[in-house]
Amino acid sequence: MVELIEIGKISSRGQIAIPSEMRHNLGLEEGSKILFLQEKDAIVIKKVIPESFAEITKPLKDAAKKSGLKESDVVDIIHRMRKEKNEGNLRH
Repeated sequence: MVELIEIGKISSRGQIAIPSEMRHNLGLEEGSKILFLQEKDAIVIKKVIPESFAEITKPLKDAAKKSGLKESDVVDIIHRMRKEKNEGNLRH
């Protein structure tokens, strides 16, 4: 059930503003964390509370622990994946 519908715009920097009534209803303040989920042609934005953040990250932390992945490895992996993606885009 849809409770509230608003229309916004994306700025030239890719930023969006969450309408004030929605921010108020959800208790979102400066520094609040939100999660973005892409579902086909829709983006779902969900308020992240400490409990939900722990639920979201637990499977990732467990998989990292099993694989021996350290937090310090993540930056290198991100850079490598971005480089591979950019090289792939240049070929097309």
